Amino acid sequence: MRPPAKPSSPPLPPRDRILQVAQDLFYRHGVKATGVDRVIAEAGVTKVTFYRNFPSKDDLIRAFLQQRHEQWITWFKKRLAISLESQTAANRKKHPLDPLLEVAGEWFNAPSFRGCAFANTVAEVGHSLPSIIEIAQKHKREVQEVIEALLPRDTRSSDIAWAATLALDGAIVNAQFGDASQESSLRILLHLLRALEKNIS
Repeated sequence: MRPPAKPSSPPLPPRDRILQVAQDLFYRHGVKATGVDRVIAEAGVTKVTFYRNFPSKDDLIRAFLQQRHEQWITWFKKRLAISLESQTAANRKKHPLDPLLEVAGEWFNAPSFRGCAFANTVAEVGHSLPSIIEIAQKHKREVQEVIEALLPRDTRSSDIAWAATLALDGAIVNAQFGDASQESSLRILLHLLRALEKNIS
């Protein structure tokens, strides 16, 4: 006798399916290389449904980045918190930026890693779609705030967090070039973070 079939989860609403497909295709292939017709086909929706939810591809790009920001920041905070829990008090005081290095390494080594979706998209279409620059700037500011929360509070913590954010951005770009680049990116990021930690009171 066969066991009862597991109840299937209800299908996602059309808008969510479209965004889910866009998240995958835009990040893997870029926004210019991914046409609306492909998104429609892979999401299994009609053109009418697509354009009812997203009047233009530009609207989809903005929604993609806004959702990406929410998902990535949530993941980033969660992984940093887990790394923080594994730190000893002494190590946390001496190397408060270690969790950032650990989380960066985890991300760079993920099979799905394709760099920063925000930098990639701004490089592709930022000149013709300036509203996405604002979304990217908001993302970077929040990344900085999350990194700053790792540091003891003093007058320099904001500047140190911004410098660490820039160091992370550089490592992200370099890590896109393959395994050896990922290793060198993490090695250089370690040196930069250690240098920044020397400025912490």
